[in-house]
Amino acid sequence: MKIAIYGHYFNEDAKQYVEDLLNALDSKNANIYIEENFCKLIKSSLKIETDYNTFSNHKELNNSFDFMFTIGGDGTILRSITYIRDSNIPVIGVNIGRLGFLATVKKEQISEAIEALFNKDFKVEERVLLTVKTEPQIEELKDLNFALNEITLSRKDTASMITVETYLDEEYLTSYWADGLITSTPTGSTGYSLSCGGPVITPQAKSLVLTPVAPHNLNARPLIIPDKTKIKMKVSGRENEFFMSLDSRIATISNETDIYIEKAPFTIKMIELHKHSFIKTLRKKLLWGADTRN
Repeated sequence: MKIAIYGHYFNEDAKQYVEDLLNALDSKNANIYIEENFCKLIKSSLKIETDYNTFSNHKELNNSFDFMFTIGGDGTILRSITYIRDSNIPVIGVNIGRLGFLATVKKEQISEAIEALFNKDFKVEERVLLTVKTEPQIEELKDLNFALNEITLSRKDTASMITVETYLDEEYLTSYWADGLITSTPTGSTGYSLSCGGPVITPQAKSLVLTPVAPHNLNARPLIIPDKTKIKMKVSGRENEFFMSLDSRIATISNETDIYIEKAPFTIKMIELHKHSFIKTLRKKLLWGADTRN
């Protein structure tokens, strides 16, 4: 099997688990490619004699890869998407981070997960992404204009709120007076949107959610819309600029820029081991079903 490995950081706590992953894959004679910067971090900390192949950008990945392993947390998976893009490489995350809604493999279960992958004891779940275009065009968004979790418009370096004029399929919806507005996928519904009062949406629901951040108009509530909806937004405010974040990437945008958000033309394939499920993850991470009254 041909397997890519991506990590964003490396610390002492991760040492043992990175070694476990590499040793387990080597024992299966896997053809391993490690992201170039992460490979340098590993080699500077671990006594590795193997000269692993590396990759440094999305053009070096294609559908000849069977899987991508990420080592970190949910943020690491989000960053890995900039490499995977539309290559259809299924991704599975080893969680050495915190919450782990996306990176669901426990660090102690690496060998078990690899056995499941090689035995094809898993299913692949396709996750919807968002894509954004602007008018006039923003240079920062020409190449990386997509997000797996959410696209957020937010106020910049001031205490003043912004106004987000919003249209759905060319019909005026409302103007949100708020610190920001989140457009979230089902995958992102357990992230920033959830912390701002948005609903949890199951991954296969064909929906998006608009969630205002600290709205001034208190009747503004999260709104679930079909994922085929074409969204248009325009921001105004006391400042001349605002922030647009696509998962972990941030761009500075001028007011009065026309923003167009819609479902991306490609999906990301997430590996779900048969012992895992979205419902089980909800129960575990959000303590659903647990009596926490005492």
